[in-house]
Amino acid sequence: MKPITIVTLAALLAASLCAHAEEGYEPGLGEIMALQQMRHIKLYYAGNAGNWPLADYEIGELKEGFDDVDKRLGGDTVEKQVGAPLAALDKAIEAHDRAAFASGYDKLTAGCNSCHHLLDHAFIVIQRPTSLPYTDQSFAPPK
Repeated sequence: MKPITIVTLAALLAASLCAHAEEGYEPGLGEIMALQQMRHIKLYYAGNAGNWPLADYEIGELKEGFDDVDKRLGGDTVEKQVGAPLAALDKAIEAHDRAAFASGYDKLTAGCNSCHHLLDHAFIVIQRPTSLPYTDQSFAPPK
């Protein structure tokens, strides 16, 4: 999928969720996970660029999204799969440690895939992004 297509789809999804929120609409798991995937990508590019404030923001958004997933699933499935990697990423971001960030990011990705397997969605495989779909956002650290 072309980067501009991904950005367009994410914008349409966000606009749709905002419109439905006014009507008391609650997004389904698929909609939540599409936003999680977007945040996961943005987290990668922020940390990789050393933009720690943006990485901190994106991990916070991921945590909120995972809270929503836990509410849909019930129990602590998400916490068991991604809780430790999220905590490690928090520490790496706080320390501005790119090596620890890369390791933590890969562990988070593995946790996501583990959760997908656990929920019989092994056909959804997450990996490090290979191209930046957000050409309208700079990921360089602020000056």
